[in-house]
Amino acid sequence: MAYRSDKPKKRLSKAKQHQLARDQWAAYVRARDNGHQDYIAVAKRCDAFYRGEQWDAADLSTLDDQGRPALTINTILPTINTVLGEQSTRRMDVTFKPRGNGQQEIADTLTKLFLQVSDNNKMDWIEAQVFSDGLIQDRGWFDVRIDFDDHIQGEVRITAKDPLDIIIDPDAKDYDPRTWNEIYETRWMSLDEIEETYGQKKADQLRITVEQGSALGTDSIEYEETRYGDTYSGVEYQQGNTVNPEENRSLRSVRVIERQYYRLKECMFYVDRFTGDMRQIPYGWTKKKREQFADDYDLDIIEKLVRKVRWTVTADLVVLHDDWSPYDHFTLVPYFPFWRRGRPFGMVRNLISPQEQLNKISSQELHIVNTTANSGWIVESSSLSGMDADDLEEHGAETGLVLEFNRGSNPPAKIPPNQIPTGLDRISQKAAANIKAISGISDSMLGTDSAEVSGVAIRAKQNRGAMMIQVPLDNLAKTRQYLAEKILNLVQAYYTEERVVQIVNESDPMKRSEPMVVNQMTPEGEIINDLTVGEYDVVVASSPARDNFDEMQFAEALQLREAGIPIPNDVVVDFSHLARKGEIAQRIRSMEGTEPPTEQEAQMMQFQMEAQIRTIQLEITKLEAEATKTQSEAALNTAKVQEITDVDPQLQMAEIESKIQMKREELELREKLAGLTNEQRRADTETNAAAKVAIASFKQGGPNA
Repeated sequence: MAYRSDKPKKRLSKAKQHQLARDQWAAYVRARDNGHQDYIAVAKRCDAFYRGEQWDAADLSTLDDQGRPALTINTILPTINTVLGEQSTRRMDVTFKPRGNGQQEIADTLTKLFLQVSDNNKMDWIEAQVFSDGLIQDRGWFDVRIDFDDHIQGEVRITAKDPLDIIIDPDAKDYDPRTWNEIYETRWMSLDEIEETYGQKKADQLRITVEQGSALGTDSIEYEETRYGDTYSGVEYQQGNTVNPEENRSLRSVRVIERQYYRLKECMFYVDRFTGDMRQIPYGWTKKKREQFADDYDLDIIEKLVRKVRWTVTADLVVLHDDWSPYDHFTLVPYFPFWRRGRPFGMVRNLISPQEQLNKISSQELHIVNTTANSGWIVESSSLSGMDADDLEEHGAETGLVLEFNRGSNPPAKIPPNQIPTGLDRISQKAAANIKAISGISDSMLGTDSAEVSGVAIRAKQNRGAMMIQVPLDNLAKTRQYLAEKILNLVQAYYTEERVVQIVNESDPMKRSEPMVVNQMTPEGEIINDLTVGEYDVVVASSPARDNFDEMQFAEALQLREAGIPIPNDVVVDFSHLARKGEIAQRIRSMEGTEPPTEQEAQMMQFQMEAQIRTIQLEITKLEAEATKTQSEAALNTAKVQEITDVDPQLQMAEIESKIQMKREELELREKLAGLTNEQRRADTETNAAAKVAIASFKQGGPNA
């Protein structure tokens, strides 16, 4: 990690650039020759077997010359597709929980943000591609980095890499790439692509460097050997033309080597002198800014050696890029179906031998059957009438053939065909059984069980088969953990400014996205949804696909209703597959009176409630006035003892006080209800206001997602 200073950065001289490029080439050759070329050959063969290209060209040519069949019974395709289907039903479900000084509200926000990142990157499709690469070609790769093409502040971008382009550390022993020392990505790029990515100056420098040929060998530069429309022809050269074909050939592409590797770097950290907590100083801060921040928050600054990622990109002898990586770890996250001490492998690799055995045995069986139709003839010399032995050889296998032989000679006889060797058919059955045994995919998982097998037995076999493929799925869960931790690291490092992100509704993904503001600064100086503060753990689980999940929920809801549990009607409709289920559920809630009121309805309800409260208050005031009047009359009646009244003042007073008490209790109850309603309405109003502010900021060109 480099830090800015007032001095300009020194550029490497041409000699040092050449030396750096040669050192990188030597490191690449070491990694390439330590098994990567062998891996490419095996990976291409595994991919060909999955597609159905399972015969070598030399074997096909030999069989064709001999007139023998070459059958391809591709059982690898349904076997791998079954495992891919199992993965598609177990979607990634990531949640975050606070650790240390983390907060649950921020953890919930990070969970929603992860869903937004997954939705933007079409994570389900990318993971399916990486998973299939791992099963077929032994290795799958995610690439996770910050992209600034669509968002000025950057957003997390996830892509799937070609496993043939990635070279792992030859000394790697652990699954986790954070324990490796280096990793390579190498690919062929044209000069136009290099110019687009690294600039015209680098492309021109590379063009001048390679115009005389590569100094690093044929693996560094690729030429167009023969192209349609070239002015050079071999005849002209033979007739004395001085044009050299080696000098006239066209440059096609150059190998670009991108290497990420760890090196020790002296970095600066802020230290809290009371708690001892350390945080690395952000990349790019000047000395003045570092010291000012330390003084403002009473922090100390220390330096220590840490492992940092160096990022170097070269093409032949030209250094395209060389600097410290802006990320804490490698951008590549691997998936290996099986990992054994630095040697990853997939499922197709071990199915090649039984697949070849099945193809060859099936072809041999067909060849034997074909040869029995025309096994040959035994004919006495000159015994045929009207045809000779050559004619019989040509037409002897035709249907309806009539043979006429001379009187007194032996009749023609068919040569008995060779019998199919005993057990040859069982060998092909064993080959097919070996594929199922090695892969762990049974007939029940393939859906090819016979009709006599009971449903209970089929389900038991399917569960057992799921256990057989648990290792690739467990390694997928491990990859998901590393991927989620990588995304969390990037979010906390780069999502530092206030921005609005569109969050998918978790309960119904078909509804409109809802805006959510993160790192929002309040007028009091408090930051709401501050993603940069706190530590959080990643919890990775698997959930069924949305279609399967809705079907299961719909079936369970109906079963619960049949059992007598009052599941609401709108909930059942929400889990259905109706085209306009959201509108139907809303109508049901409106008819049943469970639909939340609109803003106008809420205002009318509040007005009516306040009017009722005022009416009760007036009634209480009236009753209190009557009570006062009754008390006065009671006092007057007491003074006039001899005077007889028709109504007892004490009884009348007690009745009035009872009415007053009832009205006060009613008033108190209505005020409580009004308070609860106003509190809920105030919360809804604040939420709606925040959403409107966020949308207005979005429309006016503010931060967006």
